[in-house]
Amino acid sequence: MADPHDGPGQLDFYVWACVNDKRTVVVDLGFDRKEAEARGRKIDRLPHEGLAMLNIDPAKVGHVVISHMHWDHVGTQDAFPNALFHVQDLEMEFVTGRLMNDYFFRRPFTLEHVQAMIRRIYAGRVRFHDGEGEVVPGISVHHIGGHTLGMQSVRVLTRRGWVVLASDASHTYENFEQTQPFPTVINVADMVAGYKKLVRLAETPKHVIPGHDPLVLKRYPAPRAGLEGIIARLDVAPNA
Repeated sequence: MADPHDGPGQLDFYVWACVNDKRTVVVDLGFDRKEAEARGRKIDRLPHEGLAMLNIDPAKVGHVVISHMHWDHVGTQDAFPNALFHVQDLEMEFVTGRLMNDYFFRRPFTLEHVQAMIRRIYAGRVRFHDGEGEVVPGISVHHIGGHTLGMQSVRVLTRRGWVVLASDASHTYENFEQTQPFPTVINVADMVAGYKKLVRLAETPKHVIPGHDPLVLKRYPAPRAGLEGIIARLDVAPNA
């Protein structure tokens, strides 16, 4: 069974860092080299290597939001040993429940990632959310569903207003702007309703940041010279 990420057109893989003078909140954790090899993926750099380019020490990150538990979003948990992780109740029920008996549902998940999250739960390092919840002041999570049962997006107050990190609630701009659902989906109706919710949560539709679209790096400037095409600032207006 083919992975829709292998279809025509490029998809990029992102992690996000929400930074102010008090704290850093990281959203999603990408995947490691072992996972890349197992799934036939190219990896340019590990998430914590990208964060280091912004002088962010993963050991000092206090909060990590996991949008959902697919292999490309939760693969480097051990690099963030001191973080409190934020997940939806429904997502953990999903990845440890009866639907995982079916290969169709479990294919985008990696058992070791689920086991690592369970260990983190037993260590008291996971905060569960049921729908909406505050991570820290100015950052909140919002259940979307559709892509997975517990898919959540993140709303962040920035200097340009409320930005919504859709993650895989909308893989590309086309998904939510033209109502073109991505084929990896648990509930299409929830996915389509989620597109509308993303726009409602954001300051404007241009404040919605899709989870895999290469256009993000083209529309937003790099934080400094030399990081073009690698890291983008999302707290400033896009170029288009």
